[in-house]
Amino acid sequence: MQNRDLSILESLIFAAGEPVGKDRLASVMDKSEKEIEQLAQQLSNEYNEQSRGFKLVELAGKYQLCSREEYFSYVKEMLEIKRNAPLSQAAFEVLAVIAYNQPVTKSFIEQVRGVDCSGVVASLYDKGLIEEKGRLELPGRPLIYGTTDTFLRCFSLKSLDDLPPLPQKDEEVEKVENEDNNTESGGNE
Repeated sequence: MQNRDLSILESLIFAAGEPVGKDRLASVMDKSEKEIEQLAQQLSNEYNEQSRGFKLVELAGKYQLCSREEYFSYVKEMLEIKRNAPLSQAAFEVLAVIAYNQPVTKSFIEQVRGVDCSGVVASLYDKGLIEEKGRLELPGRPLIYGTTDTFLRCFSLKSLDDLPPLPQKDEEVEKVENEDNNTESGGNE
């Protein structure tokens, strides 16, 4: 029965073509979410042991089948995928502000960065890395943004809890002060 359950789970995840939630899988298979997690772990282990060309990834409580990174060049060539331009420093900064503070408004992002972010926000939205999460109940009802499952997949994160911790304020101040002192003294001590 276990092999049949693994085959059903594999079929469902494959057919979905996008991340599918544990709750949905549990409902369709008439299993608990804990049983789905165990089956998914077993399926993932089998793929790894067999050195399959794809892997099972978990993204914010959802599962998806993805090609392994080491075979990307072959997949790219076969599908004639045009490589997207890498993210700019500004895009990484905006993405970090959103990821660590979501949901956020564009004005919050601009306040943190000190510059207009309209173009960068639009670009991240077009790339599917961020999405609209609703509107604030304030005058003008500004949009609020958050990250997507695509963001998690692109940065190999299971959930936002896997984001690296932000440096402590004291460490940042000390680092800047040390850099300033080294610059003033010529950097040679």
